[in-house]
Amino acid sequence: MKLRKVTAASAAVLALALSATACGGDNKDSDNSGSSGGGKIKIGIKFDQPGLGLKQPDGSFAGFDVDVATYVAKQLGYAPDKIEWVETKSADRENALARGDVKFIAATYSINDERKQKVDFAGPYLLAHQDLLVKANSTISKGTDLNGKNLCSVTGSTSAQNVQKSIAPKANLRENSGYSECIAALQSGAVDAVTTDDSILAGFAAQDKYKGQFKLAGLKLSNENYGIGVKKGDTATVNKINDALKKMVSDGSWQKAVEANFGPASYKNEPAPTIGNIVK
Repeated sequence: MKLRKVTAASAAVLALALSATACGGDNKDSDNSGSSGGGKIKIGIKFDQPGLGLKQPDGSFAGFDVDVATYVAKQLGYAPDKIEWVETKSADRENALARGDVKFIAATYSINDERKQKVDFAGPYLLAHQDLLVKANSTISKGTDLNGKNLCSVTGSTSAQNVQKSIAPKANLRENSGYSECIAALQSGAVDAVTTDDSILAGFAAQDKYKGQFKLAGLKLSNENYGIGVKKGDTATVNKINDALKKMVSDGSWQKAVEANFGPASYKNEPAPTIGNIVK
C-alpha cells in the first residue's frame, strides 16, 4: 500500500512538471512582444507602397522593405513562412510598437528626434530624399511652386510637416490615410502634386497603370534615413537587427534588393548608409 501511495504522488509531481513545461516551454517567442507563438514573428510593413511594401493580389508581399525585413527575420531565426505581416500605417507606427502588436517595423520609417523619444531604431538601411510627384506636363519644378497649389501627403508623415514648416507654407495640404489615395487624387486632377520620399514616389510611377502619366520633380527637399523601429528600450533586438543589416550589405543582398525593387523605375539610390549610425 505504501509503495502505491509513493507511486501516485510521483505521478502527480510528474504531471505537474509536464503541465508547467507546456505552459512555459522554451518557445523563443513566449516572452517576446510582437510574436504570435508557435515560432512566428509579427513584422510591421506598408501594404500599399509599390517597390517598398505592397500586398499583391495573390496575398503575397513584395518590395524593398519586405526584402529587408525578410532577411533580418532569417538572421533572427525565422524562416519566411514564420513571418506574419502586419499593416502599419504611418500614423500608427509608434502605437503598434508600444502595444506590442509587432516585433519590429520596416515601413519607410524615417528616423527623427521626435520619434526617437518614443521608439528605438536600428539602421539606417536606406537614405531617401523628399521629392514631388507631378503630372508629366506639370510646370512645378521647385518647392516654392507649391504655394497656392493643392498638395497631397499621408497623415503622420514627416513630408507633410516639412512642407508646411519650411518649403511652401501657403500650399493647400490634403492628408490621406495612404499614398494610393494621393496618387488617385493626382491622376484625377484633385491635387497638383504628391510629396513623400523619392523611393516611394518612384515605386508608384513605375506601375503599369501609371506609366507615362507622372514624373519626379527631382528635388532633394530633405534627407530621410529609413530605420527599423523597435519598442523603446529593446536594445538587444536593435543590436541583433543592426548585425543582420550589416551582413545584408556586406554579402551583396542589400544591393540586389535595391536593383530588384527600384531598378525598373530608374531610381538613383544613394549608397548603403552606415548601419548603427542613427542620425536625424
